[in-house]
Amino acid sequence: MKNVTDSFLSLGHWPFVGSIGFNIDILSTNLINLSVVLGVLIFFGKGVCASCLLSDLLDNRKQRILNTIRNSEELSGGAIEQLEKARARLRKVEMEADQFRANGYSEIEREKFNLINSIYKTLEQLENYKNETIQFEQQRTINQVRQRVFQQALQGAVGTLNSCLNNELHLRMISANIGMLGSIKEKTD
Repeated sequence: MKNVTDSFLSLGHWPFVGSIGFNIDILSTNLINLSVVLGVLIFFGKGVCASCLLSDLLDNRKQRILNTIRNSEELSGGAIEQLEKARARLRKVEMEADQFRANGYSEIEREKFNLINSIYKTLEQLENYKNETIQFEQQRTINQVRQRVFQQALQGAVGTLNSCLNNELHLRMISANIGMLGSIKEKTD
């Protein structure tokens, strides 16, 4: 490292060839030489270093930004497409729900109407069964009353006949009844 520094210092002691020369000794250089050196470095170095580095950095940054924008646009397009599909599915589901709701209400009304009709028919049948049962019971009761009345009348008649009739009268009654039955039989034949 000392050799490199010595070589720069030794350049400052070289004699100038002609009237134009560079003073490489940084400590003894004036502002004009520095500005000329810096100007030349900026002018020629700008194309090489700054242009390469800056333009590469800017190109890379520009490409990343463009890629990001492109990706965002693609994602946005995909999201919009998915949103439209979701909206279409939502509309379809809402229409189906409305249809189910309408069908459900009409089905409920139909079932309600059928149930009411069925209940009325069942009530009519029950009323008919009740009336038939009442008529049957009335008829049965009437028949039982008739049988009792007939039995009581028969018992009363037998009792009256037994108390009023003697044997001879009883035999005449029997023969008169047999004669009436015989004449009825002849008429029917």
